[in-house]
Amino acid sequence: MKKVGIIAVEQTKFEAARVESGFSDLVFETSGPAVKKAGLTRDDIDQIVTASQDFWDGRTISNFAVSEACGSYLKPESKVAMDAAMAVFYGLARILSGAYKTGLVTTHCKMSQGPQNVIYNAVFDPMYQRQLGLDFVNAHAFQARAYMEKYGVGPEQWAEVTVKNKKNALKNPKAMDGRELTIDDVMNSPMLADPIKELDCMPVSDGSATIIMAEEETAKKLCDKPVWIKGFATYMDNYYFGDRDLAEVGALEKSAKRAYKMAGITDPKKEIDVVELTEFFSYQEPMWAEGLGLCDRGKGGDLIKDNISTQDGSLPINASGGVLAGNPHTVAGMVRVIEACNQLTGDAGEYQKDGAKTAVVQSTTGPCGQSQCVMVLSTD
Repeated sequence: MKKVGIIAVEQTKFEAARVESGFSDLVFETSGPAVKKAGLTRDDIDQIVTASQDFWDGRTISNFAVSEACGSYLKPESKVAMDAAMAVFYGLARILSGAYKTGLVTTHCKMSQGPQNVIYNAVFDPMYQRQLGLDFVNAHAFQARAYMEKYGVGPEQWAEVTVKNKKNALKNPKAMDGRELTIDDVMNSPMLADPIKELDCMPVSDGSATIIMAEEETAKKLCDKPVWIKGFATYMDNYYFGDRDLAEVGALEKSAKRAYKMAGITDPKKEIDVVELTEFFSYQEPMWAEGLGLCDRGKGGDLIKDNISTQDGSLPINASGGVLAGNPHTVAGMVRVIEACNQLTGDAGEYQKDGAKTAVVQSTTGPCGQSQCVMVLSTD
């Protein structure tokens, strides 16, 4: 199978509310510079994939509003209404089909424009679960509690994740919420849905991101150091809460196993240099790390204490600050891809992991990690 390389990336500075910018403004802010970075013009882009969600945009056919901004006018374009890492996956598949040589994948979201609990509530089954008033916070509180009781990874260890990631974000000029916190700050923040506290949650943010991909020969011509997508997989778990054990991460384990096999990775603890994962809530970082095989089940809470997942540790997780530093829904997964690329090309600035050659990216869509996507990226 031929390889596909990422040859250019771009993301906005993430902010709590981009009042002055509409959806098309955000997309234009990243898609135009990304095309220029790749040394291309609009005519050189064979296909476009957009990632957006109608509920966040407050309109149907949300990709329609950004077609001119991303250059998809009179070009083949598809919309993915999931996390943007899935859009990267789709753009990759289209190139591997042989139908296209290049592709632009772009995403946007303005969380600030709508009531969070109402939008999140729309994720759930309209006949039964939606009537219960479920949203992402109280639904994930069920999972946090299940994980805590089954594997013993608790709130103080989650608080360490928030402290680590907010501090990491101080070195990332694109991050929204970088600051110094203590474990007590997190533990004493307002309780939202037991055991989830305010500082356990991602902040509301607005922004956009874009990547440019190309098939192997084209990527080598256009870019001195392409980042190759060596392995990729996605699995989806059951939709209804009662049909799955919320403390388990089966979809993630299956995705990771398949992506590792494709990339030729047999020992992820030793063969991976950096990790970017999608932690909408602090408890998810150790939980997803376990699912990725970076430690044994129930040991994810020790990664910070043992100086493994810290910014200067042996296996940095979310050295960029992660989603807890402020990346909007839908956009978050593509930012993980971009941050991993920056590490591999040596463009991560103050939070660069020296000698990074292989990265793993994880993203998720749906309540409690229902759908999982894993990618292995490498400079080799």
